[in-house]
Amino acid sequence: MEKVTTLFLKIAVILLGVPVLGLCIFLVPDLADLSAKLLPEFSFIKYFVLIVFDGSAIPFYFALYQAFKLLRYIDKNKSFSNLSVKALKKIKFCAITISILHVLVLPLYYIFAEIDNAPGVIFVGMAVPFASMVIAVFAAVLQKLLQEAIDIKSENDLTV
Repeated sequence: MEKVTTLFLKIAVILLGVPVLGLCIFLVPDLADLSAKLLPEFSFIKYFVLIVFDGSAIPFYFALYQAFKLLRYIDKNKSFSNLSVKALKKIKFCAITISILHVLVLPLYYIFAEIDNAPGVIFVGMAVPFASMVIAVFAAVLQKLLQEAIDIKSENDLTV
């Protein structure tokens, strides 16, 4: 049963990467062109959008890889190990990095909202940083709990 669950989660991790790849290939260049057209006085804005959005894909895929490694540790009955704690720590830092990168773009969402007179665009822009911070906090809590469980396990191993 455990292998089936982790197999499902591994497939889910892989499937999470596909839409982000599609966004990076098809949507981000169009978004960069749109931002350059809407803000011609800022010549660097196109490259800024490309760097931030495509750059945030790097920690995203690294976090997916760490999640995949974590699932492999569970398959190998190494879930209560320092390797799992390290993977969770890396996932936490990736989520924080993604959140910081997308917070840098929030002024751009504000400008788009002013131009289109659509204040809801700002809330859409806040979705990714908020979700990333939730993931970072969740990973930090799991990291702490797992570290405490490992410490208790090692204490119990020493007393026996």
